[in-house]
Formats: sequence, C-alpha cells, structure tokens
Amino acid sequence: MKLIESIKNVWKIEELRNRIILTLSILLVYRFGAQIVLPGIDFSKLSGLRGSAEEGGLIWLINAFTGGGFSNASVFALGIMPYISASIVVQLMGIAIPYLQKLQKEGASGQKKITQITRWLTIAICLVQAPGYLASLPALSGAPSMGALLMTGFSSTTFMFSSVIILVTGCIFAMWLGEKITDKGIGNGISLLIMVGIIATMPQSFLQEYAARVTESNGGLIMILIELVIWFVIILASVMLVMAVRKIAVQYARRTASGGYERAAAGGSRQYIPLKLNASGVMPIIFAQAIMFVPGLIGGASFLENTSTGQWLQTNFSDIFGFWYNLIFALLIIIFTYFYTAITVPTNKMADDLKRSGGFIPGIRPGTETAEYLDKIMSQITLPGSIFLALIAVFPAFIVKLINVQQGWALFFGGTSLLIMVGVAIDTMQQVNSYLLNRHYDGLMKTGKNRKAVA
Repeated sequence: MKLIESIKNVWKIEELRNRIILTLSILLVYRFGAQIVLPGIDFSKLSGLRGSAEEGGLIWLINAFTGGGFSNASVFALGIMPYISASIVVQLMGIAIPYLQKLQKEGASGQKKITQITRWLTIAICLVQAPGYLASLPALSGAPSMGALLMTGFSSTTFMFSSVIILVTGCIFAMWLGEKITDKGIGNGISLLIMVGIIATMPQSFLQEYAARVTESNGGLIMILIELVIWFVIILASVMLVMAVRKIAVQYARRTASGGYERAAAGGSRQYIPLKLNASGVMPIIFAQAIMFVPGLIGGASFLENTSTGQWLQTNFSDIFGFWYNLIFALLIIIFTYFYTAITVPTNKMADDLKRSGGFIPGIRPGTETAEYLDKIMSQITLPGSIFLALIAVFPAFIVKLINVQQGWALFFGGTSLLIMVGVAIDTMQQVNSYLLNRHYDGLMKTGKNRKAVA
C-alpha cells in the first residue's frame, strides 16, 4: 500500500509529472522511429535478418541496442551506438591530449565543449558505419545483392546515397532525444533509450524459451520455474552491486563564536562519505560491448575475410557465448571500471571540499593525505566491484552451457541486457525518489522517510 501511495504522490508534483510525461513521450517517438523502414527497402525481404536477430547472439545484441531498428533496416538502424563509441574515444583521448585535459578541468564550460566535440565525432563515426551497415544488408538478409532488397523503381546508387543521409540524421535525432530526456525529463536519456530497446525484445525471447521447454517437452514448466528463480537471484545480485557502498566516517568540527573551528569530536557532527562499490554504473558494460563489436567487423573485412586471422576473429568474436569473447569482454569491463571510476570520482576535489567545510576523516590529515586515503579506498573497493560486474556480465555464457537456455532468453540472465536494465531503473528511481523527498513525501525506495507531516 505504501508503494501505491508513493506512486500516487508522484503525480501530485507537477514538475515531476511533466518530466515523466515528457520522458515517456520521447521514448514513444524513439520506439516508433525504430519501426520506420528506410525508403526503398522491401520489408518482406528482410525476414532472414529478422530471423537472425531472434535467435540470439551478436546480431540479437546489436538489434537490442538499437531497439529493433537494426533488423528492421529502419531510420534508427544505427541507434545510439555511434554516440557511445564517440564518447569512449573522447574519454580515452582525454588521457593523452592536453587540450581535452584542460577542458575537463574547466567545469561546465569545458564539458560543453567536450560534448560538442563528441557530437561531431558521432557524425564522423556514422558516416563510416552507415555505408558499412547498408553494404552488409544483403548478406545478413540472405539476398544475392542490394538490388534484390529494393522495391521496383529504386536504384542501388540512389538508395545508398539517400540512406546514408537518413541513417546519419536518425542517429543525430536519437542523440538529441536522449539529451532532451536528460535535460528536461527524468533519468539518463541515452541509457533509457538503450534500456527501452532491450526491454522490447524480452517478451518474444521468453515466449521462445517457453515454446522450447513446454511445447517441445524439453524440461517443461519445472525448468521454466527454475530459470525464473535463477533470474530473480541474478537481479537481486545486480541490485546489490549497484547499491553497495563503503561508508567513510567524516567528523565536522564545531564552529566557535570567533568564526574558527574546534577540532573536538564531542562538539562536532559525524557523517559519512558513501563510496559506491560500482561507482561507474553500467558505463563499463556499454563501453566494453561497443569495443567487442570491432574484432568481428575487422575479421569480416574484405582484406581479412579469407585469411586464417579473419576467420579466427569471426569465429571467436561473433559468438557472444564463446570462451574468447567472454574472456576479453570480462577483462575490458574490469579495465573500463577502473578507468571510468578514476574519471567520475574526483577524490582530490572531494578532499578539498571536505577541508573547506571544516570536515575531516578521523586519523587522516585534511588535504593531500585525505585525497590519497580516498583514492586508496576507491582502488580497494573497485577491484571486487569490477570482478563482480564482469562475472555478472559473462553469466549468460554459463547459463547456456549449464542448462541449455535459448540464447535470446539467456542474454537476460546477466550480461549487458540485465545490468543496463537494473542500473538505469535504479538511477531513474533515485531521481524520482529525490523529487518526492524534497516535497516531503515518502520515497519509492527504502531510503525514503515519511515526511508528509511536515508538508
């Protein structure tokens, strides 16, 4: 009942209600765009591509990230992934290029310039990916040539030129939609677009698993129940990973009448700095997944396609349940977790802010020693956090081998799909929770306290 009451309170706050309505409207536009086929494509001839996307594997994953636009050859076929790739490149370049390092230290103005650079790089990546996607359509659909996929009256040259422009525009529009959700809606827009695309594939994947178990007498309802129990346990583990924090005790000295501070524990107030076990959220998964698309594409390139190296890359990195794919995927997640945590958790700034506010960690000198201590703690908790994150990410490969789950359904037992859904859902709920608590209502989460009496 308290949950229902909290949901009702959401609609009592006009600003929050408007943000939620705007977010849902933008998500609806994105889902609608994923169904609009590129002009000239005969949709009935894409059955081979749609069939590959339903079976699971790399094509399923790419299709889920684009909200089904990839298998529909829609105007959003590239989805938001070029923007994710551009963000990865810009952040990696920020380590080595002094100009970007300078922008990162300039605060809001510097971040605005970095965002603009990321947008231009997104367009450049789209101009490479769009022709590549169009050129691969015949092979993915089982058609002999591009002309075989087109309606009567469309030439391949005209189609390629117009479709590249449409795909680039579609990606930019999707990026704009995501930014609008972040600015005017609720939650992280880019992550929400990815999450909605993944959720859209869930019912069909479950029905395929149900048919394989029950209709084909392969374990029956008992196996379905066992799978659901395992699924809920993995969800619980993912929530614990996202919510886990290490509390660092902080002592605030008492201000004296003369304006100074007394460094006395009895006179000050004790609080905590919550350092998250997984401070980087779902971004290492998204970054690592974007990188894992590259080896398979390189292996399929014309200059490597018929070589032993190209065949090895295609064989091992097109199978997302294979050993080499998951090993490299797990290592990349651990690396990106450290990398992204180092960028997003400014321990030096935290130490400076703590010192200016008259706070200190008991037994640690304010300033440089505090920053070093916080950095040490972050390094210690990031290691188990990154390993746990990597284990959950590769769990679908284990579930396929152990109990022979359908590949499409197995991808919801951890991996990119589940972690993105859990991480984005919790982040969105926390934002809604903050609005409720600021208006003296019960929050949606357990951290909320009943403050309606104050209102």
